[in-house]
Amino acid sequence: MAKESQQSAFTEEERAAMKEHAQEVKATRRGARKTKADAEAALLEKIAEMPDEDRVLAERIHAIVKESAPELAPKLWYGMPAYAKDGKVVCFFQAASKFKARYATLGFNDPANLDDGNMWPTAFGLTKLTAAEEKTISALVRQAAS
Repeated sequence: MAKESQQSAFTEEERAAMKEHAQEVKATRRGARKTKADAEAALLEKIAEMPDEDRVLAERIHAIVKESAPELAPKLWYGMPAYAKDGKVVCFFQAASKFKARYATLGFNDPANLDDGNMWPTAFGLTKLTAAEEKTISALVRQAAS
């Protein structure tokens, strides 16, 4: 019975994401040092595999991050595009299709310099990007990477 409850504790999508992350960690530990170009190529390949709605958002997020904070290193994180500073993920994109959600997510982790008093947002739901959202994302990414 314990085995059954462990299996049902995570969705199929969550288990797949954990397996992807384990593969990413193993590749890093094996000494397979990837260049920034190699990591970006892997990230772009993953974006190309996404359904159209997610792919369009991910491509724009990638372009905004590269332009706004070129010092961030692209990488895959749980099988999704992420951007790191000193090896620590600062921000990431999560496709809506990844967990069958109704919106994609742009998230920020602890290394992001977004602190604003005692409370601040760390993730944003995305359904489409207009010039206004792109400007906001650019400013957030610049601040997060600072």
